[in-house]
Amino acid sequence: MIKRYLFIFFAFCALSAFAQSEADSLYNDFHIQEVEVTARALTKDVIVPQTLKGEELQRLNALSVADALRYFSGVQLKDYGGVGGIKTINVRSMGSQHTAVYYNGIQLGNAQNGQVDLGRFSLDNMEEIQLFNGQKSDIFQSAREFGAAGNVYLTTRKPYFHPNEKVHVHAQMRAGSFALANPNVGVDIKLTDALSLTLDAEYVYSDGKYPFRYRRVLPTGEVAYDTTAIRQNGDVNAVRAEIGLHHYYRTTGFWRVHAYNYYSERGVPGAIVNNVWKNGERLWDRNTFVQAQWQDEWFNRWSTRLLLKYANDYTHYQNYDIKLLPSNNEYLQQEAYLSFANKVQLFNWWDLSVAYDYQYNTLKRDEWVSGVTDERFDRHSHWLSAATAFNVKEYLRLQASALMTQITNHKSQITNPKITPGIFASFRPYPKIDLSLNAFYKQSYRYPTFNDLYYTDLGNANLRPELARQHSIELAYRKATKAYDLAFSASYYYNRVTDKIIAYPKGQQFRWTMLNLGTVKINGVDAKADMSFYLPLRFVLRSRLGYTYQKAIDVTNPNDTYYGHQIPYIPWHSGSVVAELDWTSKRGDHYGFSYSFIYVGERYSQQENTIYNYVQPWYTHDLSIYGEWNVQPCRLKANIEINNLLGQDYEVIQNYPMPKQNVRCTVALKY
Repeated sequence: MIKRYLFIFFAFCALSAFAQSEADSLYNDFHIQEVEVTARALTKDVIVPQTLKGEELQRLNALSVADALRYFSGVQLKDYGGVGGIKTINVRSMGSQHTAVYYNGIQLGNAQNGQVDLGRFSLDNMEEIQLFNGQKSDIFQSAREFGAAGNVYLTTRKPYFHPNEKVHVHAQMRAGSFALANPNVGVDIKLTDALSLTLDAEYVYSDGKYPFRYRRVLPTGEVAYDTTAIRQNGDVNAVRAEIGLHHYYRTTGFWRVHAYNYYSERGVPGAIVNNVWKNGERLWDRNTFVQAQWQDEWFNRWSTRLLLKYANDYTHYQNYDIKLLPSNNEYLQQEAYLSFANKVQLFNWWDLSVAYDYQYNTLKRDEWVSGVTDERFDRHSHWLSAATAFNVKEYLRLQASALMTQITNHKSQITNPKITPGIFASFRPYPKIDLSLNAFYKQSYRYPTFNDLYYTDLGNANLRPELARQHSIELAYRKATKAYDLAFSASYYYNRVTDKIIAYPKGQQFRWTMLNLGTVKINGVDAKADMSFYLPLRFVLRSRLGYTYQKAIDVTNPNDTYYGHQIPYIPWHSGSVVAELDWTSKRGDHYGFSYSFIYVGERYSQQENTIYNYVQPWYTHDLSIYGEWNVQPCRLKANIEINNLLGQDYEVIQNYPMPKQNVRCTVALKY
């Protein structure tokens, strides 16, 4: 099958090249704009983020945002398999609820369980992905941005028009293994010189049926079972539609309005245990939000930003599998959010900022099987932040922030205000050399979710928030010339999480409760390198390397059998490699080859690090070949991806087998 796809791809390339050579006389007015490679300005970030953007982001063997985040250091991704499998992120072993995800500058919320499924956000409409440990370097931000232990920023594409351009259209079709069909279409319209409109829509279908090997070996070395099967109930039907309005005025002000709607129906394939090959779980999701942003600057000293958002999320979970507890649950979440931030530059070296955020959440739950109907919960959240930044020439940058948080939960359960500080510093001993020593200390709270507090037979309304303390020190270096661009960084971090929220048995079968019990210590090292070499004959070689070491141990109770053990699913070692070779013709056509490798080391599926809970390391090799051509008046692009090239059997989460070798083909047209 791979040979057939490769033959089609190279035949398509040959035909395109022939057609273009014949068309040169027809398009002799085509002009290639001169491109000059220059050294970049010194990095201004106190904490340097990990970034994927532009063509680099699009060339990755990735279908969703979750797939792209795997290439960042210090990240663990929980992936339950397949195109429609739920995917959540965990940064530096802090837990998914300690990582905030922002979509065009405003946080994506989920008051029900505190997690965001990153698998539903496509890369086709994405311009940039950034990951900040601690918080963003710019103190001009919303108050709640100071509260998370790690922040992921997703930025969708913005419209760019050359003179006399009014409309841009792009269309794309992706197809591949497991009956994948993924069309995408978008339009950018220039309404006036200052006002533009963007539209983007996408459909994803897959039957989710892929072969896997089911093999288990006993501690004695004897093979308990070894067979192959087809993954069932992993299908997905999903539709995404977005519309954005962008307005820029003067040189300092702008406003944006963005509306997002996502609907999906999917099977939940479930765990492969006890010879159960198919589960009867289904999940329906509808996620809708409208958000607005306004920003302006006054007197070249004072900046103001206003954020507004309304979100309406619906989830329907159904399970009539006779082997499991029957469920037919509906959840409706609503969210209203307001943020007002101001920053003033007192002197060229001293900035101050103040921000206030308010958010109102409601959750309505109907559980038809258990008879619980129309149960409602609500939450009022207030955040107030103050921050300051000092710049001592090019040598030293200091930032300090304090965040006050107050939560009023269901039935007027008011928490005491919590104040969490943060201190950030960046020292550059040689101003003309981009070498910096960066460090920070920060506290952050994770408040219990609605599920933690009120879930039937599980919740505990007296839970305390988790407190996370982060310490990090980083050495970063960068050098850019006309011949190459190099960036290296290495960081050591120590995190401590207290009052860890866990589920604990109450003594009766199937009846559990939530308790503040756990304490976790995390020591880790992140190292990453980005390199670009501009070679003769218009070749460019790019590479990205990442490595993470983590020791995340449970230190709750010395009497526990798992005291000092690595917490579940955190590997000691993990890393990734991405290498790309790109060639550009004199006419502006692009041809490229990309290789990526991901490695996740040994880990354990339960609290006790015993041989019974051992999870083997896994790794994947991915390849892609792409071409991009000018076919006036359009730009044509084709791409073939071969994922898990060696067909390795592996599991990110135990008993959730991942796909073996699979192929995706993409054809895109831009006008």
